[in-house]
Amino acid sequence: MEPIDTLITARWVVPVEPDGRVLEDHAVAIRGGQIVAVLPAAEAQERYEARELIERPSHVLMPGFVNAHTHAATTLLRGRVQNQRPGPWQPGAVRSLERRWSGPEYARDGTELAIAEMLRAGVTCFSDMHLWPDVVAQTAAECHVRASIGLLVSEAATAWASTADEHIDRGMHLRDQYRGDPLLSTHFAPDTPHSLSDATLARVRRLADELDLPVALHLHETAWEIEESEGNFGMRPLARMAGLGLASPQLVAVHMVHVTPSDLEMLAGCGASVVHCPESNLKRGAGVCPLPDLLGRGVPVSLGTGDAASNDDLDVLGEARTAGLLASGVSSTPGAVIASDLLRMGTLEGARAVGLGEVTGGLVPGKWADLCCMNLRSPRSWPVSDVVAAVIYAASSRQVTDTWVAGRRLLADGALVYLDEAAVLERAESWRVRMDGASPEAAADE
Repeated sequence: MEPIDTLITARWVVPVEPDGRVLEDHAVAIRGGQIVAVLPAAEAQERYEARELIERPSHVLMPGFVNAHTHAATTLLRGRVQNQRPGPWQPGAVRSLERRWSGPEYARDGTELAIAEMLRAGVTCFSDMHLWPDVVAQTAAECHVRASIGLLVSEAATAWASTADEHIDRGMHLRDQYRGDPLLSTHFAPDTPHSLSDATLARVRRLADELDLPVALHLHETAWEIEESEGNFGMRPLARMAGLGLASPQLVAVHMVHVTPSDLEMLAGCGASVVHCPESNLKRGAGVCPLPDLLGRGVPVSLGTGDAASNDDLDVLGEARTAGLLASGVSSTPGAVIASDLLRMGTLEGARAVGLGEVTGGLVPGKWADLCCMNLRSPRSWPVSDVVAAVIYAASSRQVTDTWVAGRRLLADGALVYLDEAAVLERAESWRVRMDGASPEAAADE
């Protein structure tokens, strides 16, 4: 028999790649953190001698979810910015809070809280955008989770750097520090486009082309943003990015709520991908991303949650369900986006958006064993006649029992393995007490 590290058997296995097929009574064999084979469970137990055998008789085993857009540390601000109208709300509300509280300790504690939440929800990879990317990277590494770290680019002084060039230079140092790391990768994360000059964005493009790095940008999120761009630059944000050479397969356009036919044509033609953040957009009243139109034109779409100021959780499965319901409701077409497409958006397409599609996002031999397992034997998702539909529309992320990243089990039988959850929650509570105790005068100064 062939020795392996782990053999996981499950009632159902959904590889996602290359398609949405469902394999019954199958197993995934893991060695050295990577998937060796996906095959019938009986055959697997005859072929492999596993150091660890995990049997999940009423579960579905599938790729871990990918949260393609987060501001992880802002979990510490959960509930503090509510019911803000679309517009320049973030600089005025969220950033005023972060100017006061953000620092390395804040970034570490908030990111740990976010990772604990995501692992419990079956998320094995997240793409982050925050002004302490070095701390986010270190925290993700210590938690053994996969992450694409956003290299912040801002012309305004922040607590991390003073100028656009300093932000970029520090980002390049961070990129070099983690180059070749099996779990951590990087991408450019420029500030809102209307706050950046053509010269800064052109430098980002040159470096992104040279280093083959994705560029994640908030684009067409609000009508206000588009008006600002048209007033200051004489064109819509996406058209401006195209003029600067940033509309390419490296572009990750986050939100894309306000999309005209010409925008759609440009997206489809340049090969960019879109991160759909439906719950964030709904809560803020920003509008609805035209998901069926994007998919109909072949634009790759993944799912993200955004920050805790515009979305109170980091649940990619919940985003998938909301995206599907929105697509059907807005188009008045049941099944405008089918369940298997939604699962693909929450897994493989997210991995592809952050440049990791060759190494994660699907259950195929040679990819990292980034997996999640859900127990479908629950009153809310049983009986099961359509496995993928049950996952998307009936099950809850609370039914996730196990999560693996690179073959390492980070959530085992519903318990976090490497994170001290009680300590993480206690640190988060201490931040709430500290913020609640801030003087009214200081709050007014914000």
